[in-house]
Amino acid sequence: MCNHVIRSGDRIAFLAGLRELVDFLTANPAVVVPRHASVIVLVDAADPAARRAGVESVAAPLGVPTEDIGRGYFDARRDFGPVSFGVVGVPPEERQ
Repeated sequence: MCNHVIRSGDRIAFLAGLRELVDFLTANPAVVVPRHASVIVLVDAADPAARRAGVESVAAPLGVPTEDIGRGYFDARRDFGPVSFGVVGVPPEERQ
């Protein structure tokens, strides 16, 4: 049994939204785009080991390592050009 919760959404709706965004930006070249963009999945767990395990479970299919970035946070990300897809484990005292 896992001791973490991954705040995940509706995959089909998310992918459809990304495609809609690409189509919109392609059709509207006057719309300014950011230099960099990030999409982040959050992992909740009270225990640091469980938080790390949750981040690792998302990082593995991305093919990237999990990093301990200090103060109870864990992070993994993969860049696709200027777009970053990542996962962050946030300590309970930092969640609002």
